[in-house]
Amino acid sequence: MASLLKGVGFITGAASGIGKATAFSFAKHGARALAIGDLNSAAINDTAAEIKNSFPNIEVLPLELDVGDEKSIDEVVAQAASKFGRIDYAVNNAGVGGDMIPSGGLSSSDWQRVVNINLSGVWKSSRAEIRQMLKQQPLEPNSVRYNRGTIVNMASMYGLIATSLNTPAVAYTATKHGVIGLTKADAIAYAREGIRINAMCPGYVATPLLKNSSASEIMQREIERTPAGRIAEMEEIADTITFMVSPMSSFMYGAGLVADGGFTIQ
Repeated sequence: MASLLKGVGFITGAASGIGKATAFSFAKHGARALAIGDLNSAAINDTAAEIKNSFPNIEVLPLELDVGDEKSIDEVVAQAASKFGRIDYAVNNAGVGGDMIPSGGLSSSDWQRVVNINLSGVWKSSRAEIRQMLKQQPLEPNSVRYNRGTIVNMASMYGLIATSLNTPAVAYTATKHGVIGLTKADAIAYAREGIRINAMCPGYVATPLLKNSSASEIMQREIERTPAGRIAEMEEIADTITFMVSPMSSFMYGAGLVADGGFTIQ
């Protein structure tokens, strides 16, 4: 069976959670190489070793990356492109949750920390990836199913709706709405340049961070509000992202693809 992917993946926040699961999904579906970045250098090296152990034929480049630092982003993207010659599938996954505090109780420093990572970090990462993709040709130049590159920005179902009274995460909500706006604007700007840009909007996912809080009364109430009656496995979101960067979604531009167990349709 032909592989779904055949190019080079670049993933931020890949040491754990959805980012790590996405790296494994890319490897499983045929990516020839991966550049994976994370602020935790020890953990990202461990992730690279795990991927190589499971998929010996793939090249993996682990990189220490701070998406809050413009220089770090530009250097890491340049390293990935220098090592592999191109970046075909970029996933801007690195992010933080922030405190569950409404505006009246939120400090300027806490607000800025979330904005710097979740919105500015995604924009700076996407900008560096776009600049690289503009230098390269599609993997298959004669096919409309292939582009110069594809980018998935990590948003959230809370980029479409507001958090509840139980979870008043104003900074998180604002940044995820911003990611969707950024995605739409850049999707229009670069569609005719051969770059596809979309946003992933997951609901609650069984990441290590959420698992630690899943027994709480607040989280149990949120799960009960989900029509599916459960939270997503990380691999379910990762495989959705793989679809989004693959030729199977070749006519998808500027979409916010929702995978939330039905939460936002209520």
